[in-house]
This record gives sequence, structure tokens and C-alpha cells, in this order.
Amino acid sequence: MGRETGRGTNPIFNENRLKLGVFALNVSGGTAMTSVPERFEPEWSAVRDIVTRADDAGFEAVAPIARWKGFGGSTDFNAASFEPYTWAASVAAVTKRIAVFSTSHVPTVHPIVAAKQVTTIDHVSAGRFVLNVVCGWFRPELEMFGSPMRDHDEAYAYAAEWLEVMRRLWTEEREFDFSGRFISIRRGFHQPKPIQRPFPPIMNAGGSPVGRRFAAEHADIAFTYLSSDDVEVAARQVSGLRDLAREAFGREIQVWIMAYVVCRPTAREARDYLRHYAEERGDWESARNFVENMNLPRTLPRQTVFNFVAGSGGQPLVGTPDEIVEKLTVLSRAGIDGCLLSWVDFRAGVDQWAREVMPLLRQAGLRRDAAVVSAPA
Repeated sequence: MGRETGRGTNPIFNENRLKLGVFALNVSGGTAMTSVPERFEPEWSAVRDIVTRADDAGFEAVAPIARWKGFGGSTDFNAASFEPYTWAASVAAVTKRIAVFSTSHVPTVHPIVAAKQVTTIDHVSAGRFVLNVVCGWFRPELEMFGSPMRDHDEAYAYAAEWLEVMRRLWTEEREFDFSGRFISIRRGFHQPKPIQRPFPPIMNAGGSPVGRRFAAEHADIAFTYLSSDDVEVAARQVSGLRDLAREAFGREIQVWIMAYVVCRPTAREARDYLRHYAEERGDWESARNFVENMNLPRTLPRQTVFNFVAGSGGQPLVGTPDEIVEKLTVLSRAGIDGCLLSWVDFRAGVDQWAREVMPLLRQAGLRRDAAVVSAPA
């Protein structure tokens, strides 16, 4: 995929079987709905420190959330946030190797502006940028912008048109007019072009049938929640995404997931800390608001809600370094190409991962030594 599209500068196309990223390093709490004092707060000095540590440790990616309003509760989870495009440009300027993502709510930014921001960050990063395209699901934040939230299918139709305009701006040399169902452009023009050709990679997290089809048609990475802990069920879900992209659109895609990490010397210590921050100090009201706004039933099993408190519903990587590598090996065998990781304490978590988990991942054959990994040209 990288060889065909001239994206060899981007580490998401390197040879590691399992790519790794740091996720949600721009919002209060990260992905953990907790009141513990070590919870993440978005301060630039902390972000710069953590992303440079992740860069040095060989992570492939760092990706922000797009969030404009919090979820209430005692912590007002995610209420404090850095804007994703300017955050990404800043991160790109202080890193050397890691892929830098931005997350863009399609309804909140005009495609001409978004295309220019993407190109600018691609140049700042020397071709390491990835755009995570999201339609938006949290009604209170999208309605801040003065327009009603589109219904589900119409939101994806708008996103497809939005991306069509962006692709034309990135690839066409001459001015063009565009008249679509939602967007009209007169004498559209865009220079310079992105470093990555024909344009930087796209990620999308579509879970519904319409969303999965959108990701299969438009994205290089399908970012998904696994519907089951059963490895065979997960493998069928992943292969279904790949087959849809291949059979319907003639495309090859990667499949990534999000996961939260609690790594301790013993399994008991890991479980105890998980219980402390998510059960004893968890913001369950915020989690219920989160779930309700995702249009999930408020009567979800308690363990499911607990998983949202612990890590916004991501895969739990809880245990010793060996146990975590064992779980990642299973996920890789199920077809997962990458994991975006979060911790309650990002700085300590990234350092521990580099020190204790990365060597085991190399031993397990999921990673190669950083000195010999390269992206296809």
C-alpha cells in the first residue's frame, strides 16, 4: 500500500506486524473516566515530553481525539481539550519519526480549509501525517456550531462529498468547480500539494453497515471496536472489513483498534489499580452520559459500562508485561494491524512500555528492531 501510493515516509506502512500508537493525548482524562490525581490534563509541556518519548521508543503513531465539550459527571470527562489540527502541527514540529494524526469532525470545518491544514502538517512532518475522519456522534458538541446534527446515513453521504472535494484539491493542478448535494466550490485551487502522494492516509472509525462501507471505500485504516472477546469472532469481524474493501472497492486496508493499558509487575497489582481508578475513583455518571450519547442502551451490562469508565470502551490490556504481549499476539493473529494505546498516566506508561513491553514484542515476532524497520518506498 505504501509502495503504490508514494507514502514511504509514513511509519504506518512499515514492516512491523503490529503497529503501536499513543491515543487521546490532547484531552482531559485521555480515555479514562477517573478522578485519580495522576489522570492526564492537556498541558503542552506534558504533551511535548510524552510524544518525544514515544518517538524515541519507536511507536508508529500519536493520535488525538476531536472533542469540543465534556460529558459531565464529577470530572466532566474530556471537557478540556486541545484542537486536533493545531495540536498535530505542534507535535509534528517536535518529533522526527512518529506518524502524527489529526482527528477532524467533518461538519465543523470546510473542506478547502481542512485540505490546506492537512497539507501544511504533512509538510511540517516531512510526510508523516494521517487524517482521522469522523462524522461526529456527540450531539451537544456538534450543535454548538449552530447546525442540527445530520442523521446517520446523511452524515456519511456528506463525509464522502467532503473527502471528494479534498482529494481533488490535493491532486488536481487546475482550478475546478464543484456542485454537490451538500458542498459547492467555485474555482477551487490548492498549492502546494501534500508530500505524500496522492495524499496523506485516511483513517475512519465506522461501526454501522454504512460506516463500515465508508471506511472500506475511503480509508487506509479502519479503526474499530471489536464486538467480542472471542478471538474467532474478532477474526471474522476483521476479515469482514478487509473482504468488503477488497471485493467492493478493490482496496487493501489496515484494521486498528484502541486499547487501554494497566501494566504492573503482577496480575494482582494490575487488577487492583484498575479497580482503584475505575471502580473506586471512576466517574460513572460521565460514562453513562457517554454511552447514552452513543445511542447505546443505558441498561448495558455493568461490566460493559466499567470498560467505558476504564478506557472509553477499548480493549483492556491489563496484567504483567508478558500477559499483555500474549493478548497482543492473539489480537495480531486475529488480523489486527495496529493498536492506539492509552494510560491513566501517559508518561509513566510510555516509559514502562518502552522498557518492559517493547523487548517482549520483538521476541514474540510482532516488532522488529527499530534500526531495521522501514516503510516501503
